Amino acid sequence: MKKKIVLRGLLGVSLGISLYFVVMLIISLAMGSGYFVAVIPEIAEMFNTELNAIMFNAMLYAVLGCSFAAASVIWEMDNWSIAKQTVTHFVITASTMMPVAWFGHWMERTLIGFIIYFIVFVAIFVAIWLIQYFIWRSKINALNKNIKTRQ
Repeated sequence: MKKKIVLRGLLGVSLGISLYFVVMLIISLAMGSGYFVAVIPEIAEMFNTELNAIMFNAMLYAVLGCSFAAASVIWEMDNWSIAKQTVTHFVITASTMMPVAWFGHWMERTLIGFIIYFIVFVAIFVAIWLIQYFIWRSKINALNKNIKTRQ
């Protein structure tokens, strides 16, 4: 299990950095006026060079990708209840997402900004969880129906 967590985490680093590029590309298309926007202005101001700012952002996305990918192993813990899996996954991902969002200036850096971002994170987490739950419930029901018709 530890090997699987490490391998998924390493894959997540690559996926996180790739996501960084995609996000910056979308931001550039929306607000770049024909230029590639590699970092948001708040991050650029923190560092002496644009390269340092880009490396910082890439590191944030790598940490996020690693955390989410490694945490996906939780869903394979068959001896855990769905509630335990959900709470554990939420705690791991939220405790990574919130500091990354804070340091990456993805939220207003006030208590209210933090709370609003956390509420949005919870809403997205719940929506994705419900979608996945109903997809898997439908697949399991179809398998059970198939088994009953074969008997």
